[in-house]
Amino acid sequence: MPEVKEIIKKVRKLEITTRQLVDGLVAGNYHSIFKGQGIEFSEIREYHSGDDIRTIDWKVTARFDRPFIKEFIEERDLRVYFIFDYSASGNFGNLIEKRKKSIEITATLMFSAMRNNDNVGLFIFTDGVEKYIPARKGRRHVLKLISTLVAYSPQSKKTDLNLSLAYISKIIKKRSILFIISDFYSTDFMKSLSILKNRQDIIALRVVDKRENKIPDVGLIQLEDEETGEQLLVDTSDKVFRKNYVEMMHKKELHLKHVFRRNKVDVINIFTDEPYALPLKKFFKIRTRRIIR
Repeated sequence: MPEVKEIIKKVRKLEITTRQLVDGLVAGNYHSIFKGQGIEFSEIREYHSGDDIRTIDWKVTARFDRPFIKEFIEERDLRVYFIFDYSASGNFGNLIEKRKKSIEITATLMFSAMRNNDNVGLFIFTDGVEKYIPARKGRRHVLKLISTLVAYSPQSKKTDLNLSLAYISKIIKKRSILFIISDFYSTDFMKSLSILKNRQDIIALRVVDKRENKIPDVGLIQLEDEETGEQLLVDTSDKVFRKNYVEMMHKKELHLKHVFRRNKVDVINIFTDEPYALPLKKFFKIRTRRIIR
């Protein structure tokens, strides 16, 4: 574990590095993209001209043969949880490790949530949830969360997103916003994601390295699985091998897109060798437009 002084230094650097983007996200109506998510049911009442037709309760309307709507009250406090993948696959990266990039992105979003006076919480997982810090407000709390991410030493190298999400669904009872930060190279997790999505607003923040999807022609090399330690000697000059590898990764990509699309989960794809400001701003802009409509 890094020394305290080194941790503080890294956290301060993160705050300085992310400050400009945080200002931009907050000024760009960060809070408005989650409008209507932090709400609780209040009552059923008759429809009046000007009411949002999307709130019509069709069962009650059919029963009384005139329109009724569901009325909600906005919760005073918004809860934002960050579900962070600390498995060994995060060690990979050509110019920068996926984990380092992921921590910087997470810090940016945490500071944005803090600036909006939201409650911020953290889950760290590998093949299970290893660390849970409940959502609270305040700068000191957010700095504690980021320090935890910077200094954390995982107990396992493996990943099990399905088991981790199933556990989290039992912990978080009230409706919250969940950012899942991972490369999503995990076993099938559709079932637990579907259960969690029924109650929570989920955003998948996928951090990957382009070199993971394509192996260059460099002759004989020893490949090692970061999570299992399994090693394999392969001939990268073999065109058939490279072609099969690309096809395998493409199938995984298609399956992942299917999982997210079926569960209506928004995805932000970020590559380690590219700035993350643009994908974040683009996501916020698109989601704001969708809500306005």
